Amino acid sequence: MAIRAATPDDLAPLSGLLDDYRQFYHQAPDIEGARRFLQARLERGDSHILVHEGAQGKLEGFVQLYPLFSTVRLAPLWLLNDLFVSPSARRSGIGRALMQAARELAESRGVGHLKLATLIENRTAQALYESLGWQRDTIFHHYGLLLETTASRV
Repeated sequence: MAIRAATPDDLAPLSGLLDDYRQFYHQAPDIEGARRFLQARLERGDSHILVHEGAQGKLEGFVQLYPLFSTVRLAPLWLLNDLFVSPSARRSGIGRALMQAARELAESRGVGHLKLATLIENRTAQALYESLGWQRDTIFHHYGLLLETTASRV
């Protein structure tokens, strides 16, 4: 079991995982869109992507973090935006290992806070997060605003 930073060589298998992840969230399959999106992230370096590579060299999961800043804390924070493990590899500790690796990477970079959001009905993920010390936010309400844009979605 190996966790490492994603590289451009991972683009094809990682795109498949990202497309599966998006479909979990009821998005239409779009493997080419996933590839373009990941390629842009890797080229620009505007996210941190860790992958789990199984014994046969197959990618079985990934976690993606986006750097942000907290004005209140006067410190960097990272948004753990994506965590996905291939259905055939679930319940084997990969999600936990990816979460721990994400934390270690953040700590090594001086990040003071990690945040994430998950579906209310995703109790499996919530149990994982809480077992790793993550706490549900009971102080703030979080809002979103979907913007219509003609800009590239990459």
